Amino acid sequence: MTKNTPYAPVLRTQTDLEAAWRHLINPLGWPEPRLWFMFVGADGVPLPQLCQIEEVPREIGDDGAADVAAMLHGLIDELGFQRVEFLLCRPGGGPPNRSDRKNAAELYGACAVASVPLTVVHLATDDDFWPIPLDALGELRTPA
Repeated sequence: MTKNTPYAPVLRTQTDLEAAWRHLINPLGWPEPRLWFMFVGADGVPLPQLCQIEEVPREIGDDGAADVAAMLHGLIDELGFQRVEFLLCRPGGGPPNRSDRKNAAELYGACAVASVPLTVVHLATDDDFWPIPLDALGELRTPA
């Protein structure tokens, strides 16, 4: 890829998705929590524009996650995308904490209820990126 070649990843695996977030979201460093999302087509190619929700509460909550999922359901149907991918962002460092895992669990649960497909929620801190897979949430997993 040259400097003039547009970045056009194909997102088929969690590794592909993490690499895309690492490429697209930089520099790291967050004044407050944020939620980024991207739409992905059936061919694995994301829409070239990212979407961001700023000033996200530290804990999104069931209602906030449900509102986001409902909005995304309508957009996925309208635009014809196959799935959405999330990147939670927060200030500070370290691996996902309980609040991060709770936010991911609420997004997974709300998206399941709203029929919004997604693969793996990721977290970006001031220092690094971390996957938060559904099967790693243990007691925080929310039923669909």
